[in-house]
Amino acid sequence: MAKSPILLVSAFVVLSALHTQANRPNILYIYTDDQSDRTVSSYERSLPWVSTPNIDKLADSGVRFQYAYTGTWCMPSRATFLTGHLQYGVQSMRMEGQYPMSNYDPDQCPFWMSSFKEAGYTTAHIGKWHTGTDTGFGRDWDYQIVWNRPKFPKNSGAYYYDQMMSFNGGPDVMVPGYTTDNYTKWAVEYIEGKGRDEAKPWLLWLCYSATHGPFTPADRHKDTIPEDVEVPVPVDIFPPRPGKPKYVQERAGYRKGDDGKPYVQNRPGNGWEHSEGVITYQESAMGLDEGVGALIETLRRTGQLDKTLIIYTADQGFAWGQHGFQHKIAPYDANIASPFIVSYPGVVPGGKVSSTPIGGQDVVPTLFHYAGIALPWEMHGEDISPLIQNPEQKSDHAVLLTYTGREYGTDTVKNMPADGLDPNGGIAWWVSYRIHQYKYIVTLVPGEIEELYDLDKDPDELINLALDPDYSETLSKLRSAAIEELKRTDCPFVDKLPSNS
Repeated sequence: MAKSPILLVSAFVVLSALHTQANRPNILYIYTDDQSDRTVSSYERSLPWVSTPNIDKLADSGVRFQYAYTGTWCMPSRATFLTGHLQYGVQSMRMEGQYPMSNYDPDQCPFWMSSFKEAGYTTAHIGKWHTGTDTGFGRDWDYQIVWNRPKFPKNSGAYYYDQMMSFNGGPDVMVPGYTTDNYTKWAVEYIEGKGRDEAKPWLLWLCYSATHGPFTPADRHKDTIPEDVEVPVPVDIFPPRPGKPKYVQERAGYRKGDDGKPYVQNRPGNGWEHSEGVITYQESAMGLDEGVGALIETLRRTGQLDKTLIIYTADQGFAWGQHGFQHKIAPYDANIASPFIVSYPGVVPGGKVSSTPIGGQDVVPTLFHYAGIALPWEMHGEDISPLIQNPEQKSDHAVLLTYTGREYGTDTVKNMPADGLDPNGGIAWWVSYRIHQYKYIVTLVPGEIEELYDLDKDPDELINLALDPDYSETLSKLRSAAIEELKRTDCPFVDKLPSNS
């Protein structure tokens, strides 16, 4: 991304101001699960009846990114945050044993939190863990309250009640109560000073387990959204889906009921009518919104709000019928686009919106910028602080994203499926490249079509411009740019792309 001299000077002035403060900024990184940007009422894609007043207030106090792609599904999205690398650059991370059991070698796959500790930060993690049975307490985290899903596969579906939790490396115990509320309570206590040196700045990665399936609202939120609110049925919930690859054409996430309405099948919430599922999903997000309100109020009450950089996002989004999916993972915004909001009163401008797409790999260099700490290794993303400081600028910042199933690092070559389809769910492995209004997609299925969408004109990604000869030049440019970015980030399978790439 090209930076003008004015922007470079602006970024330098902000950075210098930060580093002359007695304390570096606290960092509160709020990370939700499977939460589409459609669930946040300040987002253009939300339905008129969606209401998230506290998250909206956070957006009013900072910068909201209209297009954010933090990952393709839960585990690789988190691995990208912990390492600063896309899935194919995360060495030794692997899934083995009963799902979601996974492991990694900390020497081959170091997490960057130790750099913050060395610079004087106290580091903390609260909530869901999905990247190896080793959660890093004592090495990466000074304070940790963790639901270790890989360690307890039989408890791994307990997203809302009765989770096995470990407190600061202690024995795992069953904790009752609604998990969203539990995580908020523990985060509030940490912000208030529990378990940390109050003379040090802190970094808290707060990983909520909502809004993941089985989409369970708190009792106080059940049935609070009227059943008769309008939930439009996506136009391509059933085939045909012209211009899409075969795996999308054949997607059957919904069945047509005797009443003619679409019903979810073979996914969490089996048997739900489409609108019922969307409503319950939204009600599951209400606890998150209340949690944000409690966290902001705690920061205000303790005099830390103006000293804290807050980021609100999710590991990825979740489709409800779009292109036939009731799923994440696929390369369409409906499946993977998440909210992304940055607030830092007095430093980050308030009430601004950026239309520049950003990626999860951009988060880590940006945090290092605001903390004034040198990067410990080369990251795949870029410091987007110039975009945060000047969100309405025109930018050539681009986002590369890949899906390689459950494979990481060099295993993405060794274990690449011959037909390009992941055996767990039948979704093709793919590469996408987003710049300006365009998104380019290539699957790793031999002989399959490419995809190109103009999201300004076609936000639902229904018209594949790769099939239009008038866009052949644009297609060629984005294809080349995607390949160059794969090479820059040492993608091990860049030479394995289909011949049309």
